[in-house]
Amino acid sequence: MTLLYIAISLFIVYSLLIIYYWLIWRSIPAYKPTAALNKTTISVIIPARNEEENIGSLLGALQKQTYPAQLFEVIVADDHSSDSTASIVRQFPSVKLIQLNEGSINSYKKKALAKGISLASGELIVTTDADCLPSPNWLSTIAAFKEETSSVFIAAPVVFENNSSLLQIFQALDFMILQGITGAAVAKKSLSMCNGANLAYEKKAFEEVNGFSDIDSIASGDDMLLMHKIWKRYPEKVQYLKSKEAIVTTQPMKTWRSFFNQRIRWASKARLYNDRRISAVLLLVYLFNLSFLGLFIAGFQNSQYWIFLLFCWAAKTIVEIPFIISVASFFGKQSLIKLFFFFQPLHILYTIISGLFGQLGKYEWKGRMVR
Repeated sequence: MTLLYIAISLFIVYSLLIIYYWLIWRSIPAYKPTAALNKTTISVIIPARNEEENIGSLLGALQKQTYPAQLFEVIVADDHSSDSTASIVRQFPSVKLIQLNEGSINSYKKKALAKGISLASGELIVTTDADCLPSPNWLSTIAAFKEETSSVFIAAPVVFENNSSLLQIFQALDFMILQGITGAAVAKKSLSMCNGANLAYEKKAFEEVNGFSDIDSIASGDDMLLMHKIWKRYPEKVQYLKSKEAIVTTQPMKTWRSFFNQRIRWASKARLYNDRRISAVLLLVYLFNLSFLGLFIAGFQNSQYWIFLLFCWAAKTIVEIPFIISVASFFGKQSLIKLFFFFQPLHILYTIISGLFGQLGKYEWKGRMVR
């Protein structure tokens, strides 16, 4: 019975947390620029490794930005690509290409970003990934928001593309939940959450916190760990930009193996958080999902645990569905919601696996074994 009491307690706390995020997400007003001043100079930094399939599309989309061309530059930091990434970048004369020449290090992406930022002339650094696509008003919306709010750090929305495959639909749904939590947490200033595919921060603030120093011991964390460093210096100037014009679309993982490696990479930075708020939330979410595994195992001794497991499965879905409907509406992904209930076991399983392996050691990413 002790296991039941633990599972019920975790479910209650988790439910209250999800309802809290849902209410906050709904309360965030959709941002619409009022009077664009077009005075902020921007440097778009793109770390890229073996992105020949994607980098051309991104650079083409950046050429179509409505923000004045004289006010922004694009810098691609080529991270030891072995394909034609660099050759494709050179086809865009206005784009600055820099190439890493470091030997074996662990945080290649941070090094690529840091090199790009060191050469940036813009006062506002905007980062995205090579497999992303922004809308034409992306930079205009970010600049207007920065000018109107005097933000020092801006977390902006990201959405996964998806086809009809179960893997891509699952990733799109799962990631939307994370994005909704991100928006709610940042708007309420309760957690430091963001995604490096769509970030903006002042170059001056990056330099003030000494960039990625002290957080460069792992491959991940170029987004959330940096955000927390800047939040500690400017707690009132870290903002979330809830605008459809600011959404960046990115590519899902193509295989289950790459999906798990991505999630393990994300989970690997958890041990470096010195923010008790986010550590407590991560622990709660992990233990709650772990309780499902405990109930499943206990069911082999007493089948009543399996009945309670099914009840928790349905109850978890009922609690989460208003939140996911609201977030899916913002991202235009309402058609995916019908499969939400059936993906719950997979979500629980990958949370347990990635949370565990993210703390144990090395994993494969971009053709490298990193930690």
